[in-house]
Amino acid sequence: MTARKMRIGMNLWPPFLGAGIRVTHIADDWSSATVAHRITRFNRNYFGTAFGGTLSAMTDPFFALLLMHRLGEGYVVWDAAGEIDYVSPGRGRVTATMTIDLAVVEQIRADTADGSKSLTWFETEIVDERGVVVARVRRQVYARRLRERSAVAA
Repeated sequence: MTARKMRIGMNLWPPFLGAGIRVTHIADDWSSATVAHRITRFNRNYFGTAFGGTLSAMTDPFFALLLMHRLGEGYVVWDAAGEIDYVSPGRGRVTATMTIDLAVVEQIRADTADGSKSLTWFETEIVDERGVVVARVRRQVYARRLRERSAVAA
């Protein structure tokens, strides 16, 4: 799947569509993704700000998706854990950019070369239109090389 097709598909995915979350960019090399959420009268909470769950959902699948595509075939990749620290109320339009550096990808490849698992933490911030931090997010991603079929059969 291409990054463009993934972006279009994610924007049509009911959980994002219903919450007002838009994937605005996925790099062709899968190194980064940018997601936005505009708080409106239809998707705000009682206090007129973004729901905490929506802020968390903005980042939920992306580190695992990016890493899966950067590692390529032969790996199993899962989102293992998440943490979010709400810093200030989200109003207007909020944005998060998730990035995975090539050095991190190469380290995960090295760490999993012998079949071991890797648990790597990734971080991003959700910011408003003025650049004020709304939330700090950490996601832990699990990765492991798939066993070769001949080794599994034996």
